[in-house]
Amino acid sequence: MHDVAITGTGVFTPSQIITNDELVAAFNKYADLWNAENAAAIEAGVAEPKEHSSSEFIIAASGIENRYVLDKEGVLDPSRMFPSLPSRADDEPGYMAEIGCDAAQKALSAAGCSAADVDLVICAASNMERAYPAIGVEIQQLLGAGGFAFDMNVACSSATFGIQTAADMIRSGSIQSALVVNPEICSAHLEWRDRDCHFIFGDVATATFLQRDQAVKGDHFKVLSTRCATQFSNNIRNNNGYLRRTHDQMEDRRDMQFMQNGRKVFKEVLPLVSQHIADHLADAGVAAGDLRRLWLHQANKTMNDYIGKKVLGRTPEPGEQPNILQDYANTSSAGSIIAFSKHSSDLENGDKGLICSFGAGYSVGSVIVEKG
Repeated sequence: MHDVAITGTGVFTPSQIITNDELVAAFNKYADLWNAENAAAIEAGVAEPKEHSSSEFIIAASGIENRYVLDKEGVLDPSRMFPSLPSRADDEPGYMAEIGCDAAQKALSAAGCSAADVDLVICAASNMERAYPAIGVEIQQLLGAGGFAFDMNVACSSATFGIQTAADMIRSGSIQSALVVNPEICSAHLEWRDRDCHFIFGDVATATFLQRDQAVKGDHFKVLSTRCATQFSNNIRNNNGYLRRTHDQMEDRRDMQFMQNGRKVFKEVLPLVSQHIADHLADAGVAAGDLRRLWLHQANKTMNDYIGKKVLGRTPEPGEQPNILQDYANTSSAGSIIAFSKHSSDLENGDKGLICSFGAGYSVGSVIVEKG
């Protein structure tokens, strides 16, 4: 069995930012238009008027202040309220492959490696741009890497599940290195017309490069242990898919975008994740007090604060549980990797930390690492 190390990470950040104030202004115009168009139904009591949103509501509900998106204009158009990403020809790079390749190249550069050093590419994300060919294989081709590639989807836990999959292959000796790439175009599956969730997601791509520990050239994080778990729940769901046309229901339906029962998610996911981490640490022989940092899934500040306090047994000190969602919003599987990439360089040799992501499934994945 071989030891495994994370030797590089990369983050692609879109150039366009939507602030809470911009988002609220667009949503409220949309709500006014909808209420005017449905005035008769509202007056008759067969439809409920759409309420206005506010920046204060968004901050209180999530801690999010801004989000990056690939297309700002379409999202902020009150007559549209979703991004405009023109279809690309089959011989052009897909959107996910393009941004994923950018993050992957940054991860390889951070590791002091090139595409020739890559044995495996896993594209792990909450939604895929198409059914096939695999986005991972397209990223492999764009990079000029050898080996093999495939896609996997475990919603918001895709990155940590991908890391465990890659780490297991490296441990067993079947490969020597792997890129786990998380291109998340969440703006495309968010329902921007729903006040309860219109502020949640943003777009980004991350990549994590893993190698055999003995092949490492510089700073790295040794992967001490990984663990994944799932438990079925309908409380976070998206019903879109390739069988949709077989149901003769191609109309604009709310359940074809991101949906969640927020109250149940809070009630059920928080204890699930906290216990998962506690059990993982105990089985790995790592005390909570040994952790210098928690890089948690960036879905909601209140959730992260709760988990951080539960795991450490106290309120985390500044910097122990860094949040990036105030700038990026929820970026699904990429969130914990953004936090890890941006808030890990200050750790010293021997410092331990934990990467954890959780979400639809339910799913939860954790990775215990040590700076080397």
